[in-house]
Amino acid sequence: MGAESGFREPATVAIDITKVPYYGQVEGMPMVSGDTDGEGHVFKYATLTIVGRNIPFILEVEPVRESSAWDENPSNRIHRTVRRLIQRAREHVDIEMVLCDAEFDSKHVFQTLSNLNVDYLIPTRVNAPEKEAIERMNDDGQEVAVEKSSVHLKNGSHSMRFLYVPSKNSDGTSVFATNVDVSPAEAKSLSRRYSSRWQIESEYKSIKHEFLAKTSSKDYRVRLFYFVFGALLHNIWRMTDFLLKAEVGGIEDGVFDCPPVLTAGETTELVSSALLPYG
Repeated sequence: MGAESGFREPATVAIDITKVPYYGQVEGMPMVSGDTDGEGHVFKYATLTIVGRNIPFILEVEPVRESSAWDENPSNRIHRTVRRLIQRAREHVDIEMVLCDAEFDSKHVFQTLSNLNVDYLIPTRVNAPEKEAIERMNDDGQEVAVEKSSVHLKNGSHSMRFLYVPSKNSDGTSVFATNVDVSPAEAKSLSRRYSSRWQIESEYKSIKHEFLAKTSSKDYRVRLFYFVFGALLHNIWRMTDFLLKAEVGGIEDGVFDCPPVLTAGETTELVSSALLPYG
């Protein structure tokens, strides 16, 4: 992948987990997550997507297997999923920065990413220690703060930072974990890179509403294939749209933020016409 095709390396990637509802029986369904009361049963899929200034492009998909009341699955080790996604993605692209949501706020995830020699930026849960730090900032009239810390586990250790920066969605303070050696003057700028993740929510919405085929199959392999195929159609759409924009107006900064010239529905029709026999 190269800059001439719309991809810049090393890349910024986002790892996230999305849920696809499941309404059938859960007995004998170890890949289904949720509660025993029949509410909120879902299949979960972890994805790794190229984001930032690049074309949003889904590079890896992996089903997430969790422990539920109706199975004997071991507790989910999400850091292992993260490691596999990164290792497979590196076969195709150099990775500089990994963005994850708060679901990945875990020392094991932090250390896994450090062991893989990539930078990370992950929002953390605001618990008592963070609340106390924010109160001290307010008392001192501080808008931004950087707190040094470290992670020590059996599989390694590393220095990291907690960034306290103004929240984009409220008047409060957001807290991020990172292994980037950043000063308070640089903290705001680094935290803004997290906004690249907005592409993920749009990506999931497109897959589920435009590209994901419906099925009543209880075989998770069938459902995984449908999700991966939906992700592939999403990639075809975004790449085709990018190439059309390049053909018409050339590649310029900001082209990725422009409305698509080709809709998801039009892409589905074009792919269908190419796959289905005439007659």
